[in-house]
Amino acid sequence: MALSRVVGRLLGVRPYRVDPGGGGTRRVTEPVAAVVVGGGIAGMSAAVVLAERGVQVTVLEAAPTLGGRLGAWPRTLADGSAQVDEHGFHAFFRQYYNWRNILRRVDPTLRFLRPVPGYPVLSAQWPAEEFGRLPPAPPANLLTLLARSPSVRLRDLRGMDRAAALPLLAYHPERTYAEFDQVTADELLTSLRLPDRARAMLFEVFSHSFFNHETEMSAAEMIAQFHFYLLGNPEGLAFDCPDEDYATAIWAPLRRYVERHGGQVVTGLAATALHRDPAGWRVATVERAYRAGHVVLAVDPPALAALVAASPALTAAAPRLVTAMPRYGRPGPPYAVARYWCDGDVAADRAVFSGVSRQATLDSVTLYHRLERGCRRWAEQTGGSVLELHAYACDPGVDATELAERMRGELTGLWPEVSRLRVRELHARVEAKAPAFASGSHADRPGVRTDADGLYLAGDGIRTEFPSALMERAAATGILAANHILRSVGAATEPLRSVRPRGLLARR
Repeated sequence: MALSRVVGRLLGVRPYRVDPGGGGTRRVTEPVAAVVVGGGIAGMSAAVVLAERGVQVTVLEAAPTLGGRLGAWPRTLADGSAQVDEHGFHAFFRQYYNWRNILRRVDPTLRFLRPVPGYPVLSAQWPAEEFGRLPPAPPANLLTLLARSPSVRLRDLRGMDRAAALPLLAYHPERTYAEFDQVTADELLTSLRLPDRARAMLFEVFSHSFFNHETEMSAAEMIAQFHFYLLGNPEGLAFDCPDEDYATAIWAPLRRYVERHGGQVVTGLAATALHRDPAGWRVATVERAYRAGHVVLAVDPPALAALVAASPALTAAAPRLVTAMPRYGRPGPPYAVARYWCDGDVAADRAVFSGVSRQATLDSVTLYHRLERGCRRWAEQTGGSVLELHAYACDPGVDATELAERMRGELTGLWPEVSRLRVRELHARVEAKAPAFASGSHADRPGVRTDADGLYLAGDGIRTEFPSALMERAAATGILAANHILRSVGAATEPLRSVRPRGLLARR
């Protein structure tokens, strides 16, 4: 493992400074007010940095709890047990440098994050493949994958279109999008002439993880994420997860941190419109208006589009933002999450987290009773298990309970012992809030800075000029928004890091 990192570092595979930070006074020297709309990863990352620098920051979160798509909330089961339900499983990859930097504010050593052993991909057609135990850094990880994986053999490589595969190794933040954004991930994968097994086990599982169908997802975005997760970072595909629920491990401590630094966090209160006057911005809610010189909109695409549409002042103040919203505001396909509390357990050798290939609905399964303390205690007391099934991109218009039962039926085909588990309780829901990365969408994708003075965007659908994705993109854009505000008032900014900015074979 150490040798892999040494070789990777010689090739430039190491964390890069996107923003060195500093450059001004540690704290603002005059009163500065900011409103952050949205209390998920992006919004709270912005709030943490602003509050530390002395900005009078107010976070407005429409939901009764913080977290967005990393949210968690209390539940009382039918047996009277107090549990915490969550929005869905997330892997905390080790190249999430900026998100981990925010989390270190409340746990400097990140003790609450525990390694998740293994990263198997399950299939009804082929034996499971393990991706979590590769050497961490390229090119050793790629070479080891090719040597070990039964899905890609030497004779298969001879049949591939090697010229079509080169873009996967040559990510460039401008050229990749110029050449491949109009192409779908499906078209790119087809051009590789991969064996069906390799395509299913290595690539389709990967593209689904971004809550998009490969038939609609931009090939450029898939290349960028292949670089971010596999070929551009020294950390590899291994990941960690909290050993406690998200509310306990992340959101309660972060809220206390912001408030301890003078910030205000308001939940259960939605922003309804933005108004602009000579004194600055006014963020309206059903209760009152919040005035500020700076506003960060850190909400999901449909909520952002609705807020922009409800704010006539933006027509003149931010015309490019208004123009981008009809397309950006259309989310990716629906995703479904089902958490089952069951009598009995699955086989002892089942992995804590498994990806799933080529099932009609099911994309992953997580054994929460082997992951988080609250679920573990319930399982120990009852002799049961807690399973979470996740569909990243499912059929629209299907009821959440129906999707849950489809997923459970598909899991039974992979793990036969699931059929013997009696369901004690099911919490299922389906939502469509994840950003779409449709082919041809990159040019119009909004970035952190808008064309209105003092108005910024943050979230995992917002464009960055450096490789990022999912939770890390949310945190990075939140920090970027905070940095823009801090620079405008002469205060020091927060450092930002990312993975290698270009692919191993990218021309400078």
